[in-house]
Amino acid sequence: MEVPFLDLKAQLPQIREEIEERFSRIIDNTAFVCGREVKEFEETFARLHETKYAVGLSSGTDGNHLALLSCEIGQGDEVILPANTFIATAEGVSHSGAIPVFVDVDEKTFNIDVNKIEERITSRTKAINPVHLFGQPADLKPIREIAEKYNILVIEDASQSHLAEYEEKRVGGISEVTSWSFYPGKNLGAWGEAGAITTNNEEIYLKARKMRDHGSDRKYYHDLIGFNYRMSEIQAAVLNVKMKYIEEWTEKRRKNAELYNQLLADVEQVITPKELDHVKHVYHLYVIRVKNRDELQQYLKEKGIHTGLHYPIPLHLTQAYAYLGYKRGEFPVAEKLADEILSLPMYSELRSEQIEYVCRKIKDFYNTQF
Repeated sequence: MEVPFLDLKAQLPQIREEIEERFSRIIDNTAFVCGREVKEFEETFARLHETKYAVGLSSGTDGNHLALLSCEIGQGDEVILPANTFIATAEGVSHSGAIPVFVDVDEKTFNIDVNKIEERITSRTKAINPVHLFGQPADLKPIREIAEKYNILVIEDASQSHLAEYEEKRVGGISEVTSWSFYPGKNLGAWGEAGAITTNNEEIYLKARKMRDHGSDRKYYHDLIGFNYRMSEIQAAVLNVKMKYIEEWTEKRRKNAELYNQLLADVEQVITPKELDHVKHVYHLYVIRVKNRDELQQYLKEKGIHTGLHYPIPLHLTQAYAYLGYKRGEFPVAEKLADEILSLPMYSELRSEQIEYVCRKIKDFYNTQF
């Protein structure tokens, strides 16, 4: 059996006709950037995430950048973030002129270890930038308590966590500002690059709108030096259609994760994801920890099962951040996870027989090896 890691074609029959209708309207109107579709996206996405404002952007990385700049974080400031995340989180910090300050992660959830944050705070710390990794919200209550204690901001990266919940509230409006990605493989994915920020703060919202469009809210009148971070109508159209189905797709992902958990529960060499009691995990990725990871991955590939590594190198050990001077051993949990994690196939259209096949082959591998 062939089991792709992600099959974007599987959702086409449900959405293709309506997306093509919207594309035709865009073409007929010859309005391609920040028009009717983007306005609809911003209103719908903000409503979905129980927040007042959303600003559509050209990518998730731009969202990370703009979230920080809209909070006036800049040159020489320090921003605390987890060592285990995609580099785009740290790039947002770097592009703003601030300094990324990495923190080790929790071994069970893979998210930032809230018990390690305070020791990294200095007089230059301006924000904590937690990531809701793989679809599970970081533990926001203690993070916000620390932020209030030191009078710093919380800026969330929810690029992998559309519709995720923390204490029965959807992420996106809990902290000062939240950044989002709609890269095609995300739970809510565009057909190209797209991103956003959400906030309940009108000042942040208005500043971000200006900054995405060359510092202007009126054509050819520029109040500040901004960027070309505008969302295209094509991408907004895709997202507007997909938002009609995202709740249904999210529940299917959760059911797929539950089936994985059941089928792998008796495999001693596999640690399945730990979902906290007070969160709703949306399983952008289903990531297990295993022994003999590289050998297992190769074995599964030979059986037609495609997997991923998220992420093979913690950020503090990447060449891009070597200038910060971190050494191997400083964040032992993140380094340990990098050697053990394996992302299994996960998407809403994944069939139960495919999951059963994946789990059966994992069991076959360990029965042979041990």
